Amino acid sequence: MSEQARIDKWLWAVRIYKTRSIAAEACKKGHISIGERSVKPAHMVRVGDIVNVKKSPITYSFRVLKAAENRVGAKLVPELMENITPQEQYEILEMSKISGFVDRMRGTGRPTKKERREIDTFIESGYDNDFEEFDFDEL
Repeated sequence: MSEQARIDKWLWAVRIYKTRSIAAEACKKGHISIGERSVKPAHMVRVGDIVNVKKSPITYSFRVLKAAENRVGAKLVPELMENITPQEQYEILEMSKISGFVDRMRGTGRPTKKERREIDTFIESGYDNDFEEFDFDEL
């Protein structure tokens, strides 16, 4: 393993992204930064660099321990990088998971299980087409 590697290959090698093309796309969109600077996919990452990866809603931080351009097994990933993401970021992630359905505005998106049951009850409870019996000419 050399002292430096392309950032897109390194992100793929340490299994942060499933494919190298997804890692390159994240770089192009500005989701990957080293220090405070966004980097392009061909940027060379060196041992000791701090790589910030923005995956909504949080930003992960990793310290490069070894530069690798070939994908490694999941058990070998701790030898290549160290996760230094602050605990506050994980708390933000947990809060977003908890509040996922709480913040949903009523009537938007798919019905919840409770709303689905209410719809089914309404439909089954004698909602009939009584329009045939109504005489529109009487108006």
